[in-house]
Amino acid sequence: MNNYIIPDLYCPFPSQVNQHVDVLEEYALEWALRFNLLKNELIYQRLSKSKFFLLAAGAYPYSQIEELKIANDLLNWVFIWDDQCDLSDLGKQPEVLKVFHQRFLEILNGSELTKKDTPLSYALGDLRQRMLQKVSKEWFLHLVHGFEEWFCGYEQEANIRAQGIIPDVYTYMKLRRASVGVNIFLTLTEMCHQLVIKDFLRNHNIMEKLKLMTGHIIAWSNDIFSASREMASGDVHNLVIVLNYQQQISWQQAIDNVAKMHDKEVKKMIRLEASIPSFGEEVDTQISNYILGCHTWIRSNLDWYSHSKRYQNTESLELVA
Repeated sequence: MNNYIIPDLYCPFPSQVNQHVDVLEEYALEWALRFNLLKNELIYQRLSKSKFFLLAAGAYPYSQIEELKIANDLLNWVFIWDDQCDLSDLGKQPEVLKVFHQRFLEILNGSELTKKDTPLSYALGDLRQRMLQKVSKEWFLHLVHGFEEWFCGYEQEANIRAQGIIPDVYTYMKLRRASVGVNIFLTLTEMCHQLVIKDFLRNHNIMEKLKLMTGHIIAWSNDIFSASREMASGDVHNLVIVLNYQQQISWQQAIDNVAKMHDKEVKKMIRLEASIPSFGEEVDTQISNYILGCHTWIRSNLDWYSHSKRYQNTESLELVA
């Protein structure tokens, strides 16, 4: 799969970088080191070269520094766990995965930490404490729901890996909506950009569509850039790999097809935004700010690939949870 070309992906949203990016770069791994999340040189180098601080700084360009540090640390936590699920034997053990996830959710819901808990658990408890100093409990429950959905997606992916099969396109699309983690990332936008989203608006069909499309766009661009690593590591949860296998087409054709899907979804999202009716000045402002948060995440995610070496490493990991 070495001889292929990644086409330019359509993204009309402007690049923005948080003014605190230099401070964040100096801080980037401090929290992960303090909680002993980087237990060996391989994990340290993987996280260092990933440069998640750039992803955070672009996704949350209007954030104050303390909220931005929380976002950076949460992204580090999410992607450390993502690597554990994708690159260690844990990714083929759904029942073991459920045990870890249950404990993580207990901690997010306020359970006391014990000596039996892992560094990842202690780090998650710290994130909870810091976020609840900035936001309401009601908002935090929305974030916990995002984690529930994300964990469920990972468990279902582990089931498929354990069976040794490649999912069909429908199954893949359904799982990817959960495993991409967009509910976590966009809920975090509310904290970082100090947005207040009314409950009726949060559950409105328009907002659900915006969130779904943002998830598709982020997931499909990720699948293009990560396809080579995931193929080398034996993972099948990638739309490029699914299309290559299910439609019996070349890698280049599969990549081109996913790129076309990505571009079509961006244009579809822009048309949806233009069709949104007015709900009054206050609600319209909330919607506009939410859309802006979707745009900054999509743009930052795409820009980040040119700086990050995350998908150039295919070494397997030992479980360190």
